[in-house]
Amino acid sequence: MDLQGIGRVVIVAGLALAVLGLVIWFGGRLGLGSLPGDLRLGDEDWGCYVPIASMILLSVVLTIVVNVLLRLFDR
Repeated sequence: MDLQGIGRVVIVAGLALAVLGLVIWFGGRLGLGSLPGDLRLGDEDWGCYVPIASMILLSVVLTIVVNVLLRLFDR
């Protein structure tokens, strides 16, 4: 792989990281992570957070988006 190929990979990875950051940022503003099915366990000394409802919702949304994109590109 030459330097141009490596440059493309770095740019795509950077864009993917930026998109992921935006999704996390907007998800927090929209209440993702504090849905009724998300479990918060613990006390003063320890804690455990299990975002069950958030992950199910995110999985459904991403499945729909990927299916729509694949149908648009005829794959």
